[in-house]
Amino acid sequence: MNPIFEPATLVVIGGIFVLAGMVKGTTGIGLPTAAVGMMSQFMDPRQAIALVVFPSLLSNAWQMFRQGRVGAVLARFWLFIACLMGFIALVSFTVTASVPTETLIVILGCVICLFSVMSLAFSPPVLPARYDRAGQVISGTASGVLGGLTGIWAPPMVTYLMARRIEKEEFVAATGVMIFAGTLPLIGGFWSAGLLSGNLAMVSVMMFMPALIGFTLGETLRHRMDADRFRTVVLVVFLVMGLNLFRKALF
Repeated sequence: MNPIFEPATLVVIGGIFVLAGMVKGTTGIGLPTAAVGMMSQFMDPRQAIALVVFPSLLSNAWQMFRQGRVGAVLARFWLFIACLMGFIALVSFTVTASVPTETLIVILGCVICLFSVMSLAFSPPVLPARYDRAGQVISGTASGVLGGLTGIWAPPMVTYLMARRIEKEEFVAATGVMIFAGTLPLIGGFWSAGLLSGNLAMVSVMMFMPALIGFTLGETLRHRMDADRFRTVVLVVFLVMGLNLFRKALF
């Protein structure tokens, strides 16, 4: 039997999704980064990415339902979303299955470290409205390539939204729609490549409930504690996980 389906491992994976859901509930993003980053410490990263697809899809559907503004997000960011979905489909259908595991681990480590460092210490310059279409194409394409390979496309997505100086509620609404939209072709690509088997898909669907529990706890924490301090702690943990993936690939 695949070790992933052993009861003790399922309990550990469920706990990881509670923690990842808490990150998302507190900050609005980070479920795939947290879940894939933690699970990749002890399992094949492709399996970690496959396990995160349904919790990501369903939690962002829930976020979209709670937040609303779906029509407004689509009207404003349709070009980003089109590039994101197109390149996730292209990469996940044609490239991901053939990338060596060690290479994928290094890419994951780079993505997680980049996300952490940028979020901790980097504020992008303002992107003027006249360059918005170009910004959507470039960041949507970069997000799609990263997402197709790793299941994580937060770094270019967040950089673009920060550069456009999106206000907090619109940021949460936009990220919910963008992650939901990107997860759809990712599921198709992984299924087509044989990376999302029936049993793995079943476990992925099961992990939605732990993620939702964590999301609810995270929302509660957001109203009761210093969200900026929590965010900083989370990003430092992400950085450590990314560096450990480098160590894992090298040694």
